[in-house]
Amino acid sequence: MNRFYELTERRGTRSVKWDLAEELYQDSDVLPMWVADMDFKAPEAVVQALTQRVEHGIFGYTIADDPLKSAIIEWLNKRHNWNVERNWITYSPGVIPSLHMAVQSLTGKNDAILIQTPVYPPFSSVVKDHDRTLVENPLVFNEGIYSIDFSDFEAKIQDHQVKLFILCNPHNPVGRVWTRAELEQINDICLKHGVIVISDEIHADLIFPGHTHIPIASLSKEASNNTITCLSPTKTFNLAGLQASYLITENDEARGLLTDHFNKQGMFMLNTLGITAMEAAYLHGEEWLEELIETLEMNRNYVTQRLHEETETLRVTPAEGTYLLWIDCRKLNLSQPELISFMQKKAKVGLNEGASFGEEGTGFMRMNIAAPKKLIEEGVSRIIQAVNNDKTKT
Repeated sequence: MNRFYELTERRGTRSVKWDLAEELYQDSDVLPMWVADMDFKAPEAVVQALTQRVEHGIFGYTIADDPLKSAIIEWLNKRHNWNVERNWITYSPGVIPSLHMAVQSLTGKNDAILIQTPVYPPFSSVVKDHDRTLVENPLVFNEGIYSIDFSDFEAKIQDHQVKLFILCNPHNPVGRVWTRAELEQINDICLKHGVIVISDEIHADLIFPGHTHIPIASLSKEASNNTITCLSPTKTFNLAGLQASYLITENDEARGLLTDHFNKQGMFMLNTLGITAMEAAYLHGEEWLEELIETLEMNRNYVTQRLHEETETLRVTPAEGTYLLWIDCRKLNLSQPELISFMQKKAKVGLNEGASFGEEGTGFMRMNIAAPKKLIEEGVSRIIQAVNNDKTKT
């Protein structure tokens, strides 16, 4: 049996996705397809490594040693053709804490920070939470495809004297995997105007055939010196609860500022099991990952085909990476509150509402397709039935 077809009960495990769903939606029948974790077991090699470590029985302070750095370096070289040095690596409990630390250590109060909406909601909150000025460069949505408005990008940087740009690559939620040409243009503009790049690349390993993830820091020596890259195996191998991530920073000054800020917040050590899982995943998880991508591609194609063929109103933005689908629901002609209510109360499916990713997400919903086919089929069928039932009543 395909390991990604196996249904594993997650209720009762303190799962945010499943055990929080009833509280969020006030309905135990709502199928959760929202928060970005997978309904798949982690690679067996990771489970075995964790089991062996747990059986040891002592969980004292644990070092992130040289073999762990070697595993990270080898993975980035093999999967992304990116050569990094050991001293460039800084550890963090997660990408969101890393974004907070970057904003606090590399910018000052009221400094302008640029993001590209619609985008992962913490991008805006980490700016506002630290009294920085939020500047938006909305992505352009044309004939179902998202692109960057580079004229607006550079104008916003100049007009607001932007200090920091937070890049999302692959992009969450629209699923774009930015091309080399796009990344080079971003990099050129940022270097020209002295804008530091923070690149969230947590979905870097989840790329569909026909597309290639390129770390923006790998473009050139200048790009590497101007970029702080946030990475983690947690999205790739479904390890989010173990809270283990890292940053790649070649620039000594920036890395020093980041490290100092982490230390002042008491964040100078990963948890024991996070270290164990990270190393095992990078050393032994590649075959599992290849099978995962095949499964996600099938799920993406299945959802897209059914929604396009069986409804006249829902359109899926072509996903080049991630396991998140961005669904255009604007032809339903519902207000944002009505759309949320429709999906929860009529379709009985829990999705992320598009407006939470920025004003440009109004009328969209985000669906997590990292689940066994049976759950994907059920969720899609519920949505189609609700849409078509609603249509017959109008």
